[in-house]
Amino acid sequence: MTHAPALLPRTGIGTDVHAFAAADSGTPMHLACLSWPGEIGLEGHSDGDVVAHACCDALFSAAGLGDLGSNFGTAQPQWKGAAGATLLAEAARRVREAGFEIGNVAVQLVGARPRVAGRMSEASQALSQAAGAPVSFSATTTDHLGFLGREEGLLAIASALVYPAATATPGA
Repeated sequence: MTHAPALLPRTGIGTDVHAFAAADSGTPMHLACLSWPGEIGLEGHSDGDVVAHACCDALFSAAGLGDLGSNFGTAQPQWKGAAGATLLAEAARRVREAGFEIGNVAVQLVGARPRVAGRMSEASQALSQAAGAPVSFSATTTDHLGFLGREEGLLAIASALVYPAATATPGA
């Protein structure tokens, strides 16, 4: 007797790290699908939004679709300079196209700057809008330890919950 597979949720973990651009580069800061005027941006093939990128990575992982690099890699010129919100919306679209719905994403930024406390709700809203699903955003520091504490770059870690889209009524 063959049984249909259970519609169990799946989880994925994603990370992203980018170095800060040179102070005189004029690179704008894009983080958590928001612009951060007056802050030095991050180096990257796209806009360097580590928060949005970690969310993408977690979603791809949960859905079994590879990782950020295999989906939006440097060998794919159409993603050069792309906004984090654009990448996150496309990642969410691909996850849904693969037969999953997004339950939620949680993401944490690790670094000394920019100070994000005053914009956490705004960041959660912007990320949620891009993903079309709830995204919770938080941040922490490393208390001046390591490359993050020396303000050489930023790291983000995300987890995502996806579940198979129901195509039939269970038990039918």
